[in-house]
Amino acid sequence: MIDQISPIYVLGHVNPDIDSIASAMGYAWLLREKDEKNAIAARPGPITPQTAWILQQLHLEPPLFLADASPRFNRIARPLPPVTPNRSLREAWSIAASNSIGVPVIDADNRPLGMVTGASVFKFISRQIDSLIDLNNVSVAKLLSVPCCEAMDPDVPRFKNTMRICEGHRRVMREERNDFLVTHDDGTYWGVCRSPDVINPPKMKIILVDHNEISQSIRAMDEAELVEVLDHHRLGTQSTRIPVPFYIDIVGSTSTLVSERIFLFAMTPPPEIAALLLAGVISDTLILNSPTTTSRDRIVVDNLMSIVKSSGVLPFKNYLDFGKELLTAGSGMVVASVDTIIQTDLKIYETAGFKFGLAQVEVGNLNELIARVGEISTGLDTLCQSKGLSFALLMVTDIVRSVSRLLIEGEKDKLNDLPYAKLPDGTYDAPGLVSRKKQLLPAILALFE
Repeated sequence: MIDQISPIYVLGHVNPDIDSIASAMGYAWLLREKDEKNAIAARPGPITPQTAWILQQLHLEPPLFLADASPRFNRIARPLPPVTPNRSLREAWSIAASNSIGVPVIDADNRPLGMVTGASVFKFISRQIDSLIDLNNVSVAKLLSVPCCEAMDPDVPRFKNTMRICEGHRRVMREERNDFLVTHDDGTYWGVCRSPDVINPPKMKIILVDHNEISQSIRAMDEAELVEVLDHHRLGTQSTRIPVPFYIDIVGSTSTLVSERIFLFAMTPPPEIAALLLAGVISDTLILNSPTTTSRDRIVVDNLMSIVKSSGVLPFKNYLDFGKELLTAGSGMVVASVDTIIQTDLKIYETAGFKFGLAQVEVGNLNELIARVGEISTGLDTLCQSKGLSFALLMVTDIVRSVSRLLIEGEKDKLNDLPYAKLPDGTYDAPGLVSRKKQLLPAILALFE
């Protein structure tokens, strides 16, 4: 039985490409099926047009959007049954005694009015005693028969269920109360929580796929528990408090690593997952033409394609036809905004005291770039200023002819020794350059050694 209490989020890098999405969904499926873990595929950013296309073809929903790894109040809230204000204090006290926490009091519209707590009941009893002359006439039964509204604390702090727990930490520390209300965004009742849970909240469990550098990961990773890393990029991860499985291998895509694990355990993924993983390998290796391609990628493509072909989940006879359709589905600089062109597949790197950005976009023909050079250059300059980059570079890759053009803004002189010829329009001609990871990034890093 899958553990529903402790979810593990499997997610790729910011600005996720197909491989990032496919490996997250594929690995989450494997963890659920093999280890019965409550693995949930997630993404820290919007999907690309290519990814949207393949998900639509396969009738799959995009992974859960996860803005950051900071736990919210919904992680610690208990859905305790509330009482209405006219219910007897006896009823509320019975619920409180069974759950060791205050009882919420709500109105007819499900909005919290306050809580019945040990402290609020003590204050109520104190008021009753102070107002009575003959204490012999006071009975417990009489006190417990009063409406809850007379013995509740109406000033209990309220926190929205989507609010980050760290944002409420300081207020809870200042309070003498131990019990708090949690609401929906519209102010209606959600549940209750206690101060120990706010002060020491449960950490979100996360598995990173297709990256291991903190600069490319989800925000607030320092508040999460890193469970595992599965990647095919250079080493550049954050430190961990305890040892975790950390697997980096030299293949063309993380989808290859996920697929190998599935086949290692003699499992067969659903045709939709197989097709998605196939798309991940094909897109990251440019239909097995990238310098990053290995024999292992080719074997995985053959195995996945046999599943896809026999199931009929996609109308393609071979991976070449599928790959051409897949890569062209996301190309098109003519109508895309400058921000989309630059930000969709942007990665930030730091080395030798320099911080820089490398973005890549794939097109069917480099002629798509001609009319956009000026505004894209302006966009790259703005990117440098907004993110404090030494320089920013956009790699525009012709996926059919295996050639790229480079646009560079910022401190361009630092890249003067790159082996690419500058053209009259200010771009750089880069024949044979198709891989940012294996060709461009190493060439740039070598300049700072």
